[in-house]
Amino acid sequence: MRLRRPQRCTLSDRLVWQSASLLLSYPDRGQFEAAEALVEHVDGGAGAQLRATLDTVRGLGATAAATQYVDTFDLRRRATMYLTYWTTGDTRNRGRAMLEFSDAYRRAGVSMAHREAPDHLPVVLEFAATVDPTGGRDLLVAHRVPLGVLHDALCESDSPYASTVAAVLGTLPAATDADLRRVQHLAAGGAPVESVGLQPFTLTVPPRRGEQGRR
Repeated sequence: MRLRRPQRCTLSDRLVWQSASLLLSYPDRGQFEAAEALVEHVDGGAGAQLRATLDTVRGLGATAAATQYVDTFDLRRRATMYLTYWTTGDTRNRGRAMLEFSDAYRRAGVSMAHREAPDHLPVVLEFAATVDPTGGRDLLVAHRVPLGVLHDALCESDSPYASTVAAVLGTLPAATDADLRRVQHLAAGGAPVESVGLQPFTLTVPPRRGEQGRR
């Protein structure tokens, strides 16, 4: 039996992850300027995908961009960027799943800000880009199915953010047939639901932006 070597994280991957982290965060002028500087160094299709999001969202203007972001990610359950929602749903396993992220950050020597959820996609992408590329990539690979669900939801709504998630997926191994079936299953039936055992990691999905600072 031949063993497959783990894929190495390249500088290009890290540039994609950091650019995507900025573009998938709540939009503001400083974010666009930082993303612009990074995207210039991303070659090929990934660069074009990131640029498409940047140009479209920036072109909306500050107010419209903020409104679209909230409508897309805060008000649509299928477009949530909390990755453990699609692996465990609102079940007692959610806490353990989120601890996997927190433990990875802790092993790398960083701590989470209290207002941030450890499984929020922009947080994971920034961690992968700037702190621990191997550990961060492992988290992204382990949650490729949730990323696929998110991408499909954004494509269905013709969201400019779809191309950025596509760029992230392009840095990961191709989806298997089992992955694709799981994406279809979750998209059709939703995540598991259970109302107990979530403390201290209870999240509102869709999230309410005014409550994020109190988590």
